[in-house]
Amino acid sequence: MRKFLALLLYRVTLPCLFIAAFPAWVVKMLRRGGLNTPLGERIALYRRNAEMEPCGATHIHAISVGETIIALKLIREWLAENPHQQFVLSTGTATGHAVATTAAIAQVRVAYSPLDFASMITRYLDRFEPSRIVLIEGELWPHLLLACRKRSIPVSLVNARMSPRSTRRYRRFANWLRPFVSCLDAVAIQEAEDESIWRELGVAAEAIHLTGSIKFDPGSGPAPARRPAFQDMLDAFGRSRPIVLAASTHAGEDAWIANAIREAAPHALPVIAPRHAERRHNATKDLEAAGFTVYARSQFDAAQKPDETSAVFLIDTTGELHDWTAHADAVIIGKSFLSEGGQNPAEAILAKRPVIFGPHMENFEPLAGRLVAADACIKANDHAQLVAAIRRALDPHEAQKLSTRTIQILSTHQGATRRVIGILNAPPRPAN
Repeated sequence: MRKFLALLLYRVTLPCLFIAAFPAWVVKMLRRGGLNTPLGERIALYRRNAEMEPCGATHIHAISVGETIIALKLIREWLAENPHQQFVLSTGTATGHAVATTAAIAQVRVAYSPLDFASMITRYLDRFEPSRIVLIEGELWPHLLLACRKRSIPVSLVNARMSPRSTRRYRRFANWLRPFVSCLDAVAIQEAEDESIWRELGVAAEAIHLTGSIKFDPGSGPAPARRPAFQDMLDAFGRSRPIVLAASTHAGEDAWIANAIREAAPHALPVIAPRHAERRHNATKDLEAAGFTVYARSQFDAAQKPDETSAVFLIDTTGELHDWTAHADAVIIGKSFLSEGGQNPAEAILAKRPVIFGPHMENFEPLAGRLVAADACIKANDHAQLVAAIRRALDPHEAQKLSTRTIQILSTHQGATRRVIGILNAPPRPAN
């Protein structure tokens, strides 16, 4: 009875949420260039001939850019073991779609994931006939889960993570979520303490696997690498200048962090990489109001001879942050100062760069707490502490100690990607 009521409530609520969100979604697609992509796939309408689709492939659902990057890391490792494996990588955002498409992996068909309306899920499954579906981090959609259970298509959730806020919310609605979450055939969790919540949600104990994080697996996927073209751009601002990168900043943080960098190290070059490229105009406006001269990566011309004293380099492109971290002398994590949740520190850690973040890294606990406890990353709660943290991170001796400790903390996730692949390659367990 509860399953019937939960599904009825979901089916009544979903169209209302879609209608309410649709205008903002269109605006977002316009800003990100998504309207030039095959958005019809979001409602399971496709341009290419159905006979050309890779039926029977492994489908990986990764909605955001971060999840798409995790999916690509998993796919590359999987292809190293089985070069003939076929994949469909479905994303939910235009930026995620762009990152997946730019990867240009021959065995991967990039698509948009369908909205979770029953009719659209049916058309999607009829078209592709996936052999299995892999969800990245937390994409749990009731109609998709129920339809796959009905068709005996195994569904796994990998790199599953639970922030304290998510755990409280899931526990509050556990009775209503259990009929859907229990459809999962396997859940690969990052931290041992998350096992209890998944059991409360109805996942069998034998289906829960502690693998560590694909995102933080230091032995899988290419490490951030310096690019000559990037270095040429940075050299135009003055050779041998310290580079302080503010990664994945959110509204209000661009000028706030740039001011801290200027105060901490006037000779350093602030490099600001907003989380969403469409924020470039607001970021530029805020930085200029703070007295900086902004040079955008998308329009950069070394012949401009940037003003070394007031210059800020704005990374307003998508999918390049991974390698920009390799050029930094210190990395500041955005969304951790003037917003909540934080952003992923893994790329900076894997690049062996000292990492600074603010008081709000809720989405990356318990890792963030462990890094601070081990004095592996620097936590700055306010402007004064951020200035001090930048000065410490730019000291070569301190930077070496910090990066060594972070790699030691990350070593607990060593081999996570291969462990996840092993679980996905195992025969599916019998349905409940």
